[in-house]
Amino acid sequence: MPEQLQSAVDASMQKTNLILKDIEEAYGWPKSQRHQSYCALRTVLHLLRDRMPVQESVEFAAQLPVVLRGIYFDGWRPMDVPVKLNRDDFLVEVRRQFTYDIKGSTQNLVQVVLNALRNHVTTQGQWDDVKDNMPKDLVRTLP
Repeated sequence: MPEQLQSAVDASMQKTNLILKDIEEAYGWPKSQRHQSYCALRTVLHLLRDRMPVQESVEFAAQLPVVLRGIYFDGWRPMDVPVKLNRDDFLVEVRRQFTYDIKGSTQNLVQVVLNALRNHVTTQGQWDDVKDNMPKDLVRTLP
């Protein structure tokens, strides 16, 4: 693998691991339960992705590390978006797709994941664009 590509992949893995570590620390999961933090991140990313219009979704994805961008677009069907979910429906979908036990509320899990993304991935302008494309009751969940 050319050195420049290897460096980009390494940097992406490093940033992805930082995001997962933040989720684990905020939620109180040990690193040995990385599969849970990954599932939480993937679930929330996919629901955000499917809730946004195509252009906004692509702009958001451009800020993700390469590894997360692949996860983000995995299974995406742009012709089927945006999916109209209010806050309660969004939380129900997170709970349905996140198959592990949740200590506390589903909303807390979503906020932990969104905080990790907000802290490591997006610019303020892009985060504002994400919020602008969400229903008002769901924006309350966003950091």
